[in-house]
Amino acid sequence: MLRTLFTVGIVALLGLVALKLVFGLLGPLVALLFWLVGLAIKVLLLGAVIYFVLRVVSPVTAEKIERAIRG
Repeated sequence: MLRTLFTVGIVALLGLVALKLVFGLLGPLVALLFWLVGLAIKVLLLGAVIYFVLRVVSPVTAEKIERAIRG
């Protein structure tokens, strides 16, 4: 019975160490993912503003760009 108790304790400690290791390594990757998503949103907004200004200033050029993108 005492051996079973120690075995359960050791398995629990190994599980905690494994969780600490996994989340310790994946933490920076999650942060990098959120940083890249934020960067993508900024680029998207900048592109939308540039396209809107181009659409107001030169609609023909905006239509050419739209046709080139759509194929």
